[in-house]
Amino acid sequence: MRFSEGKGHKVVSTGNAETVGKVAAFVVDPQTATVAALTLAKTGELGTSLAWPNITGFGPDAVTVAGASALQIADERIAYLADKSRELVKKQVLTQAGRRLGVVQDVDFHPGTGQIATLLLDTGEIEGNRLAGIGSYAVIVRS
Repeated sequence: MRFSEGKGHKVVSTGNAETVGKVAAFVVDPQTATVAALTLAKTGELGTSLAWPNITGFGPDAVTVAGASALQIADERIAYLADKSRELVKKQVLTQAGRRLGVVQDVDFHPGTGQIATLLLDTGEIEGNRLAGIGSYAVIVRS
């Protein structure tokens, strides 16, 4: 599944079938090349962070959680990773050697594990396991 496909998905409680939020952004941990959490919108008075382990399913139509208690206020690590300066999409990609490879257009991830499978660039594709860092200027990948 791609970030562009998952963004906007409703987040639904399997306990009561209520919508508890809507996917606003993907929070990526470059050290593990995984989606660490989702940032949600329209959560009411609930927290806006949904840690990946609290997701019970990420399907083509919705994200499911056991209940509204799965939503939290982001801890320090997730808040750091969730900063807008660390978003992948629309950021240029550089190798560790400093070679520009293109600009991230989308990201393909495994909906069961959150593992980043592929960075989809304007110039081609890069395997997700090459992800080394995400900063305000660029995404760094292993050469």
